[in-house]
Amino acid sequence: MLQYINKLVKKLKKSEKGQGMVEYALIIAFVAAIAIVALNNGLGTAVKNAFTQASSSVDSAVKAVPK
Repeated sequence: MLQYINKLVKKLKKSEKGQGMVEYALIIAFVAAIAIVALNNGLGTAVKNAFTQASSSVDSAVKAVPK
């Protein structure tokens, strides 16, 4: 009986690794969901506009430099 309990305890200790993987998967899914919601609520447009403006500024600066 004691051997059976020891085997059961060893098996339960091994199963904790799977639990950690599930927790990491849930965290990743939560972060991905937040990112999707943020991008769909205007953040994506704001980032795109900022990069477009930066690109335009760089182009203007390059054209203003005498050759």
